Amino acid sequence: MVMMPIVQWAYLLRMSAMRSKVLLSLRVVILVVAIVSCTTAGAQRQMEYLGRGVVAVNQGGGKVYVGWRLLATDMEEVAFNLYRSANGSEAVRLNDVPLKDSTNFIDGMADAAKSNSYFVRAVLKGEEHGASKSFNLPADAPAGQYLAVPLRTPQGYTPNDASVGDLDGDGEYEIVIHQSSRGRDNSQAGRTGRPIFEAYKLDGTFLWRINLGRNIREGAHYTQFMVYDLDGDGRAEFACKTADGTIDGKGKVIGDGDADYRNTRGYVLEGPEFLTIFDGLTGEAIATADYIPPRGRVRDWGDDTGNRVDRFLGCIAYLDGERPSLVMCRGYYTRTVLAAWNFRDGKLTNLWTFDSSDGTPGNKAYAGQGNHGLSVADVDGDGRDEIIYGACAIDHDGKGLYSTGLGHGDAMHLCDIDPDRPGMEVWGIHERPRHANGANLRDAATGKVLWGLRLNDPGRGLAIDIDPRHIGYECWANNSDGLYSCKGERISGAKPRSCNMGIWWDSDVLRELLDGVTVDKWDYETGRAVRLFSAEGCARNNGSKSNPCLCADILGDWREELICRTWDNMELRIYTTTIPADRRFYTFMHDSAYRLSVAWQNVAYNQPAHTGFYMGEGMAQPPRPEISTIVSGKRRTDQR
Repeated sequence: MVMMPIVQWAYLLRMSAMRSKVLLSLRVVILVVAIVSCTTAGAQRQMEYLGRGVVAVNQGGGKVYVGWRLLATDMEEVAFNLYRSANGSEAVRLNDVPLKDSTNFIDGMADAAKSNSYFVRAVLKGEEHGASKSFNLPADAPAGQYLAVPLRTPQGYTPNDASVGDLDGDGEYEIVIHQSSRGRDNSQAGRTGRPIFEAYKLDGTFLWRINLGRNIREGAHYTQFMVYDLDGDGRAEFACKTADGTIDGKGKVIGDGDADYRNTRGYVLEGPEFLTIFDGLTGEAIATADYIPPRGRVRDWGDDTGNRVDRFLGCIAYLDGERPSLVMCRGYYTRTVLAAWNFRDGKLTNLWTFDSSDGTPGNKAYAGQGNHGLSVADVDGDGRDEIIYGACAIDHDGKGLYSTGLGHGDAMHLCDIDPDRPGMEVWGIHERPRHANGANLRDAATGKVLWGLRLNDPGRGLAIDIDPRHIGYECWANNSDGLYSCKGERISGAKPRSCNMGIWWDSDVLRELLDGVTVDKWDYETGRAVRLFSAEGCARNNGSKSNPCLCADILGDWREELICRTWDNMELRIYTTTIPADRRFYTFMHDSAYRLSVAWQNVAYNQPAHTGFYMGEGMAQPPRPEISTIVSGKRRTDQR
């Protein structure tokens, strides 16, 4: 059936009603089908309401860089007026004509000795709209490009992975940080510290602390956490696996606070396991259910030690195309289980469970295909999300979409890597492969391998656009013999040394290289990396994985912020670019694939967030997403 807007269907049915009453039943059936089809294919995704995210940075010499958000709900023709108020005086407009080509501005007349407050007003058809929330730059603010968030880091702990969500419903992000203590990989015996999570506002206001307790082991593969508005009330929740002895943000203990299930080798291989939803503003536990799947008999996962049974992943996915669901996972070396949950009206409900070992015909092929990470997007074009679980994919209904049989790997990237092809692709890296595709590009919807490289155990690989001479993203691995185009052509014997993460930092649409807390630009003409930025006084996380706490578009315009910890572990710094850009895009956080990438970025081996559209040289204007935003529990679909 050819799809058309419901209003067109209604018009045709009204005209036909004048001709024949006999067709009434048929018209009713067609109308119902049309409504259902349109609801499925064109449903609006329920996403965060965001403010303008204004940020101002003192550049010295009387210059201040100011950036703000364009929203996906804005009208195409929207422009902006920027205002500055000094020491509380009446605000003055800084631009002569409304700003419509970019969402940043250099204020060259600022008096640094005064407290300067900046805000923007949207302009439509010559009419100004309400003022955004102001950003206050204090008097004599030091020249730099970061916001400092003071932490209450417990002694012996280190700020590690972070995520963001609007915890209080004001349209701006708060930060949830994993405070990690002595940790262990699953393959390593020994007792660990107790994982702690803390929430802060961007001005450093402390919101809550959750202690997962002695019965949750500390380490990259144990403590996956999600921050997202799961119930549509306009405020994000915090979700993670819990156990007896977990203490919520109100000081309440979950289960038996005296229980200690650690064995002599430091593993936790018995005792109850829970999934808990916490209130994002207070940290209070508001819903708890038994974790699915239970560990059962440990050896059924592939060993007796706990190395395989306690490999966890997690994500958020729009499984119905409209509202977000929580997906918590267990296992990937052998048995693989994904459990989807809805959190609605204060209750957790298990939506479906996929188990490679439950006897369902075909499911066994999905065992051993997972990565130390996952990705989420609508790869088959039905409006609903699929979970790319390493070398396989699970459909929105909890059934297997495909399994490539390529096996486990450490890294993968899901995006429109080759814009000449329809749909999305996956650049996958495989550990000790028994095939000729140790690194490969595959069709995300079908799993068909498009091209591959014969590599043995590439630990890392990256796919981002760094060379404008070739359409699409460039692909490489840490042990590849050079740089490859998205078509599989070796375009250079030189490649970046880094293949950890990417970041949009400067003014073009190419992506920069992010390694730890440094940003490099790939000079494609000389075949070398050029340092653009280094977060002095800050430290990277997770050893050779070398990542910041978070990289995401959380402030200002479409470029990404770099969030990292200071060496003394007592401060987070949010670095934002101060390079003016002459193009504007709506905030990537209103692109579903990118927003979900930010939610799962903390999972196991951190990977960069990717947009659901091709973002690179030769790109088309990004498609406007079909979203509605939530304000105080009510949807907004208006464009401002």
